[in-house]
Amino acid sequence: MKGISLYQLNNQIKSHLSNAFSDEIWVIAEISELRQTQTGHCYLELIEKDENTDQITAKARATIWAYTFRMLHPYFKTSTGQTLSSGIKVLIKVSVEFQEIYGYSLNIKDIDPTYTLGDMARRKKEVIDKLKQEGVFDMNRDLLFPEIPKTIALISSPTAAGYEDFVNQLDTNSQGYKFHHKLFPAIMQGNQAEASIIETLEKIYAYEDIFDVVVIIRGGGSTSDLNCFDTYALAQNIAQFPIPVISGIGHERDESVVDMVANVKVKTPTAAAEFLIDCFDECEAYHEGLQENFIASIQDILIESSDRLQQLSQKFTPQVRQILANKNNQLDMARQSIIASGKSLLRNSKHQLQTYSFDLKLNIKHLLDMEQMNLNQFLLKQRNVSRRFFNKHKHQLELFEQSAKYADPENILKKGYTLTLNQGKIVKDVSQLKEDDIIETKFAKGSVESQVKRIKK
Repeated sequence: MKGISLYQLNNQIKSHLSNAFSDEIWVIAEISELRQTQTGHCYLELIEKDENTDQITAKARATIWAYTFRMLHPYFKTSTGQTLSSGIKVLIKVSVEFQEIYGYSLNIKDIDPTYTLGDMARRKKEVIDKLKQEGVFDMNRDLLFPEIPKTIALISSPTAAGYEDFVNQLDTNSQGYKFHHKLFPAIMQGNQAEASIIETLEKIYAYEDIFDVVVIIRGGGSTSDLNCFDTYALAQNIAQFPIPVISGIGHERDESVVDMVANVKVKTPTAAAEFLIDCFDECEAYHEGLQENFIASIQDILIESSDRLQQLSQKFTPQVRQILANKNNQLDMARQSIIASGKSLLRNSKHQLQTYSFDLKLNIKHLLDMEQMNLNQFLLKQRNVSRRFFNKHKHQLELFEQSAKYADPENILKKGYTLTLNQGKIVKDVSQLKEDDIIETKFAKGSVESQVKRIKK
């Protein structure tokens, strides 16, 4: 079999395509990639997705040549508020072209911005409807906003002018209110903004007990820059966030879905700061009003009480006088009663005392008689005991006296016995003597001295 060259095949395809698509046609597609060269040409990749699965079902290369791009891009941006960028759907007028070397591509000649606007509105409505069907659309808006939002979790780009405006407005408020704000940096535009802000919300959620409110701010931008604030995922996270959210994303022309689900929406970061300051102003004014009302109420109460007191005072004096008169009468009656009772009590006490005195005398006399009788008996008993004691000892003395008389040496000497003395001392043993001692021998009548010649033991 004899084949044809690749060039011949592509040339035939080019010829068929040229015949089939001789006229320009309008095509609906989504821009998945867009690149502009230094020469001004714009190269795109167009795709179509399955609405249910979001899978890509078709893909084509496209080109906007420089002279066309210089006209289409400003027209599209002025009409839609956003630049041509990936992720948006477009209705474009194209011519189908085929190059033997580069293959199939679309040459964009015109663009209908009304379709893109309609598609954006449609997708925004779909997000809103879905949030409402899920019952989360009003959840954050229904949260009770704190009376004094002091601690603020701030989501912004740290380099954004809006962030500086917000902080400056808040920290230099003329009333001197003290706010505590913590920046949680996030990407605030482009394809990464949605995921970045959701991730930041999750970080704040870990400290939900600390913060009173969450403020999401950015310093404005084109419609395309703010597309992330119309996405379902971000709006769902904000709607279900447990802390009231204030949106101040600088969306001048339209209201984003984030604005709709946020607890409070303002247009700019500065307005967000002013809103927080106003909360303090309102609270201060409320408390000043309460204080004024309280003072006024107290003054009214004091005036009313003073009038009431004066009225009561006027009624009180005669009532008091009457009460005092009644009490004086009662006091006189009580005094007379006490005097009479006292006299009666004295008489009764005197009579009772006389009775006690008479009884006491009788009892004392009886006791004295009893004691005297006991004393007499005791004396009689003691006298008898003494008599017996003296008689007993008298007899013993007589016996002692008789014994002493018998033991008297005079009586013994009279019986013939003698008493020997040596140098005035009675000699009771022969050992008390020695030879040649002069001893005295006493008789009943007289005595003799003798000399010891010999001692016998």
